[in-house]
Amino acid sequence: MNLFIIAFLVFGALFGVATGREQHRFSEGTTSRDKQGNRVLWVMICTFLWPLMALNGLHTWWRLSRAPRR
Repeated sequence: MNLFIIAFLVFGALFGVATGREQHRFSEGTTSRDKQGNRVLWVMICTFLWPLMALNGLHTWWRLSRAPRR
């Protein structure tokens, strides 16, 4: 059981590190680079909430792919 919890947290931390530059895809809109916040905070949030972040990112990707191009 402990191995599952550790794997969950490690995968979440790696997910946070990998998606640090793409934080705007997981928020409610695009933000400028200086307003994205601290990367350490992003990794800490993703460590525990990576399944929700992944689902939100997939939803944003799907919504943007179906939107008409400007």
